[in-house]
Amino acid sequence: MDSIVKKNILPKSKKHFPVKIIQFGEGNFLRAFIGDAIDQLNTKSNFRGSIAVVQPLAEGTIHHLRQQSGAYTLFLNGIHQDKIQEEKRLLNSISVTNNPYTDYRAFLKLARLDSIQFLVSNTTEAGIALHCEDTFSDKPPKSFPAKLTRWLWERFDYFKGSATSGLDILPCELIDNNAHELKKCILTLITRWRLDDSFKDWILECNHFHNTLVDRIVPGYPKKNEAHYAEQLDYRDALMVVAEPYFLWVVESHGALKNELPFDQTNCKVKFVSDLRPYRHRKVRILNGAHTTMVPISIPYGKHTVGETMTDPFTSEFIQQTVRDEIIPTLPLDKKELLDYANAVFERFENPFIEHQLQSIALNTISKFKVRVLPSIKAYYNQNEDYPPRLCFALGCLIRMYRGSWNHRTMPLSDQPEVIAFFKIVWQQPNPMQVSKRVLANTLLWGEDLSKWPKLNGIIASVLTALDANDIPTAFCVYRNINNE
Repeated sequence: MDSIVKKNILPKSKKHFPVKIIQFGEGNFLRAFIGDAIDQLNTKSNFRGSIAVVQPLAEGTIHHLRQQSGAYTLFLNGIHQDKIQEEKRLLNSISVTNNPYTDYRAFLKLARLDSIQFLVSNTTEAGIALHCEDTFSDKPPKSFPAKLTRWLWERFDYFKGSATSGLDILPCELIDNNAHELKKCILTLITRWRLDDSFKDWILECNHFHNTLVDRIVPGYPKKNEAHYAEQLDYRDALMVVAEPYFLWVVESHGALKNELPFDQTNCKVKFVSDLRPYRHRKVRILNGAHTTMVPISIPYGKHTVGETMTDPFTSEFIQQTVRDEIIPTLPLDKKELLDYANAVFERFENPFIEHQLQSIALNTISKFKVRVLPSIKAYYNQNEDYPPRLCFALGCLIRMYRGSWNHRTMPLSDQPEVIAFFKIVWQQPNPMQVSKRVLANTLLWGEDLSKWPKLNGIIASVLTALDANDIPTAFCVYRNINNE
């Protein structure tokens, strides 16, 4: 595609803003969330800062960003209180792009920019984890925490450990205590790599790690309606991104950060709070939990988008009852407030302007299920001494989906290579009970041995048995009958 810079439409003045943010991740979400937020800060306040984007994986889209000089189009489409909201903006907050796999020297050189104050990331739930093979001398290390540790060491060394060279670090991965978990990884690597104690002191004393929660549905590039969006532009854009207007960013922080990031002067709803756990539990369990639950139900059933899921009688009722009957009762928050939030989420899911592909939600579904859904199953059992039937059915469907095919159709699996390899081996077992036990017992998948949970192995095996000869709705009825006997 032609680069949009050839049309000479970029506001050149913004290209001179200093780099204030280092961003790990160039995907749709960060471009529609952080890119929008920083663009608004630059437009409506005196923030005057740009973003340097680092591609965290060997394969990515950083080359498109480079071709377009960091610019791309954001379409915000939705319905709120029966009113249509549509907006189109050219975002131009990215000034530097880097692929550390092809230009590692430039990656480290970014650490020497004294203008950088903030670090953001979104490397999926699986991103904040260590790989045992990572070494300090790798160019680059494999995992995101290892890349970041090496980058921070470069910054520490170049600025001789000065306090002012420390950063405010705001990871956007949807895991509990995301910033604290990232800090733990960094401290582990400092010990493993035998780095100076003074570097550890600098990390702890001069860098501020803020747990965050992000909330915006971002389907990404509009593949299905590409022509519809492209005809609204007088330039070609390989990175146009579609999102809903809804925006919420909750940040645990000290008082100064609110002044450094003056979002109160923008349309972005950003909450600086002392404790984000109530917001996180509500959002991750309800919105993200519903998304993750619908993947193994809807994809084998032949659905492709969230919208299709919410217009089909079976899948729509399944998801709504799951949230209302199995997730909300487990949350220690006001039930009316939770129901109001859930109804707003369902309205967002039904947004006719958003083509949210289930295949994009399916990325790293196992780790997402562990974070977003498993806590609801555990909490439900602790309350009722019984398992939530729909969430357990979804878990069984997930295990079945990871066989790789369904009714002669290939399932869109996109996960860590070791996860795919594990399921390939497991599904050589012909017995559903054996498959269930081996999968549930894998502590690397779930963080604990689920096969030790009372009766869960038999329940999941009954799902797999029901799925052997039935479509999704029929299998659900068969499974319920098996477990009600």
